[in-house]
Amino acid sequence: MKKTILFLLIMVFTLSTFFGATLTVGAKNFTEQYVLGNLATLLLEENGFNVVKRFGLSSFVVRQGLTTGQIDLYADYTGTAWVTYLDQEEVITDPDELLEKVRELDAENGIVWLDRINANNTYALAIRQEDYKKYGFETLSDLVGYWNEHPNEFRVGVDYEFYERPDGFFAFADHYGLDIPESQVSTMQIGLTYEAIANNKIDIAMVFATDPKILRYNLHVLEDDKNFWPYYHISFAIRKDVLDEYPEIEEILRPLTLYLNQDILIRLNYRIDVEGVEPEVVARDYLEGLGLID
Repeated sequence: MKKTILFLLIMVFTLSTFFGATLTVGAKNFTEQYVLGNLATLLLEENGFNVVKRFGLSSFVVRQGLTTGQIDLYADYTGTAWVTYLDQEEVITDPDELLEKVRELDAENGIVWLDRINANNTYALAIRQEDYKKYGFETLSDLVGYWNEHPNEFRVGVDYEFYERPDGFFAFADHYGLDIPESQVSTMQIGLTYEAIANNKIDIAMVFATDPKILRYNLHVLEDDKNFWPYYHISFAIRKDVLDEYPEIEEILRPLTLYLNQDILIRLNYRIDVEGVEPEVVARDYLEGLGLID
């Protein structure tokens, strides 16, 4: 019996070594996250890991998965961590300083943040180009000043998470002194704000700075002149115990830090949202083009 158990243990160890360790990669429920999740998955698989993909999750679910050990790593945003996960209110205007402070605080949760990717997917509000020409709004302060004097003139659309999160719409309204009742804010599924503003169902849309739909729908993004939203630079967050066991993961994912930037990410997102290419295909084409996978 003891010999049988020992034989089985040896077989399990041998098979796991031969076939590679298994990692669970997470991703949130919007285009850019599917791109990043697939990029990480393909690089890890190329380097011998088996990957289980858990994509299409909300910020809160994927973060909880990381902290409870159900997810090993995923791409997140420094601003989201600082405000939403770590409950910080200080506004930090240096992206590297923000990353270091996130790293310091999240280390207490057993989470390591890798080097940041040079892309800032911050929240923003956008208006149609014809309204930009009509009103001349350049900044959010321009919009709010007029909006408070004409409270019934604009309709705004946001997704459900932005409606509720602590750095979302109503926190923005408080920061800028916008007096607006909840009844004037429409909620919709993520991404549908673009179609809504293009079809004149709303006048102001919540957008993401790296979303190619800004170009597709010819929108004008208003400057956050009072620095309400922190930087939302992208970094892979990974459980410390996983990185301790497989330190090579950092080097495997490093090409994403070296080669990805905001313009490239917008183009990758564009292939999915505008051209209809599947996220995994987009990710594979990009990595093959760099010679990082076969």
